[in-house]
Amino acid sequence: MAFLADSLKRIKPSPTIAVTDKARALKAAGRNVIGLGAGEPDFDTPDNIKEAAIKAIREGRASKYTNVDGIPELKAAVAAKFKRENGLDYKPSQITVGTGGKQVLYNAFMATLNPGDEVIIPAPYWVSYPDMVMLAGGTPVEVVCSMESGFKITAAQLEKAITPKTKWFLLNSPSNPTGGAYTQAELKALTDVLVRHPHVYVMTDDMYEHLVYDDFKFTTPAQVEPKLYERTLTINGTSKAYCMTGWRIGYAGGPEPLIKAMAMLQSQSTSNPAAVSQWAAVEALNGPQDFIAKHNVIFKERRDLVVSMLNQANGIKCPTPEGAFYVYPSCAGTIGKTTASGKKLATDEDFVTELLEAEGVAVVQGSAFGLGPAFRISYATKTSDLEDACQRIQRFCGNLK
Repeated sequence: MAFLADSLKRIKPSPTIAVTDKARALKAAGRNVIGLGAGEPDFDTPDNIKEAAIKAIREGRASKYTNVDGIPELKAAVAAKFKRENGLDYKPSQITVGTGGKQVLYNAFMATLNPGDEVIIPAPYWVSYPDMVMLAGGTPVEVVCSMESGFKITAAQLEKAITPKTKWFLLNSPSNPTGGAYTQAELKALTDVLVRHPHVYVMTDDMYEHLVYDDFKFTTPAQVEPKLYERTLTINGTSKAYCMTGWRIGYAGGPEPLIKAMAMLQSQSTSNPAAVSQWAAVEALNGPQDFIAKHNVIFKERRDLVVSMLNQANGIKCPTPEGAFYVYPSCAGTIGKTTASGKKLATDEDFVTELLEAEGVAVVQGSAFGLGPAFRISYATKTSDLEDACQRIQRFCGNLK
């Protein structure tokens, strides 16, 4: 009898974590490596948020268990955020707080999916989506979205993908890994389809909501189409815009029966998110927001630099994304070529492996996100490193024959 569960055969380790670990190992061995694989801001958590956490510790508010899915103060802050920024009204009983957005997604799938239930996932997608669906017993239905469409699913593609078995449509805007973001008109076309299929629920991952550029206006499905409010789970968190990846706070608003089921699941897994992180998140959502715009100015400059330099590399084509802090260039023009060391590039995985070996630049292959040949770069790192990395990529591509 096998010791490990059969369910583990359905999933694989996170490729983004794997490339970050490999880059760390090479650095530890003395190699000059620039890691562009991790999806987290290089800015520190703002001081007012840190101080709120320290105050909670000193006042004894961080040393005890809290409500399983969030302290009342944080649920109130989340409700205020949804109302203020998205025009969505949620009662505290409609809000859940988890240990990062990842747990919120996982709880939702575990609470709703039965064997045979389908989840429509536009590709390229965040690497964890299909694995979480499969772990919960569901079936991911990947819909490939081309570079020409901005890596965005169209209404026609969505309509075609829906079957009687569809349980969820999962949307991530702005997107990890592409940075692509849906305009209000593009969302309206999708929500018009969803209104016609009342058995389909909508899960929207808005984690990069505040990271948008060039006057892009963010909207979320339940805001665009109020008819979907009762069957939409709107997920967000403090990780990206508030530079709090390590604090591990995600949250969502949605139908009360679903939120209750997710809380029950969380009560039998992790219980409450860390109390100190919850108090920090209260300050993040209620406190000053001005630093976000300042960070975005820097992110936009980095995006423009990376897009420009990558498009000067032989065989690389890099579109300009609307948001997040990723670019998703195609490396199709390099496939079939041979590196200076004599390795023939057959896949995007070959491309990223050889790039790391030859030039010490760590990126993630597009096939891990469901669409290759491509690779993802996170430009949430200092500008000098990005410039150096892009020069190395140009050199690597220039040496291909």
